[in-house]
Amino acid sequence: MVIEFSKYQGLGNDFILIDNRQSADPIITPEQAIKMCDRHFGIGADGVIFALPGTESAEYTMRIYNSDGSEPEMCGNGIRCLAKFIADLEGNSEVNKSYRIDTLAGIIIPKLESNGEVTVDMGKPQLAAAEIPTTLNSSNGKVVAQPLTVDNRSWSVTAVSMGNPHCITFVEDSSAIALEKIGPLFEHHSAFPQRTNTEFIQVVKSNYIKMRVWERGAGITLACGTGACASVVAGVLNEKCDRLCTVELPGGCLQINWSEDDNRVYMTGPATEVFKGKY
Repeated sequence: MVIEFSKYQGLGNDFILIDNRQSADPIITPEQAIKMCDRHFGIGADGVIFALPGTESAEYTMRIYNSDGSEPEMCGNGIRCLAKFIADLEGNSEVNKSYRIDTLAGIIIPKLESNGEVTVDMGKPQLAAAEIPTTLNSSNGKVVAQPLTVDNRSWSVTAVSMGNPHCITFVEDSSAIALEKIGPLFEHHSAFPQRTNTEFIQVVKSNYIKMRVWERGAGITLACGTGACASVVAGVLNEKCDRLCTVELPGGCLQINWSEDDNRVYMTGPATEVFKGKY
């Protein structure tokens, strides 16, 4: 079978996009996605994203396989790329165009901006321990600044779900973290029964933070949209950053706004086509 695809990236977080509108299920298996994502023997990507038919409440459905074949509920950088991909499929150059996209985390609404970036209504953060899910102790129902022992060290962590689980910890120097060593230990910690994404956050000032991430199912990536959202939420809960905040990732910056008016998180950032091909 020959598969046509487009390669997109959002701040270096890269994806293989497949037009899957002819079927309600992904046209390749997780095992095939692993091979496609291989950076030496395949196309190379952090994941494969499928544009599937819509539902009664959405124009399209999004599914994604990580580079290890697992399936996350959502991907912030990925849905920005998907919005650009859909616009390309439709031949749509309209600015301020919004799409309702059904995901395993619910309905997500990305909007194409006039400057070429995409703003995504990421919904309301989930803060209850059972929603994340995590077995960490909670105070007033929230897991904020709780101790977690990883690699014989006690870390102060805050847990947030943006439709997928995140464990956020604040550090003096995010560049000093040995992600390849510590990341898997956080991801597979018994306190997170569905595994977790982990963000290491350095607060530069109240409206500007630096973030490095170990993504569940993908490892070290240059950016993570849901992680940036979760990190700003955690920063506000820990009184370390503002609701409107720039998040600097290795691949570039995202603008995050946890709106006080409606409790929803809005993410704005780029999404760019790299190339098209056949596999």
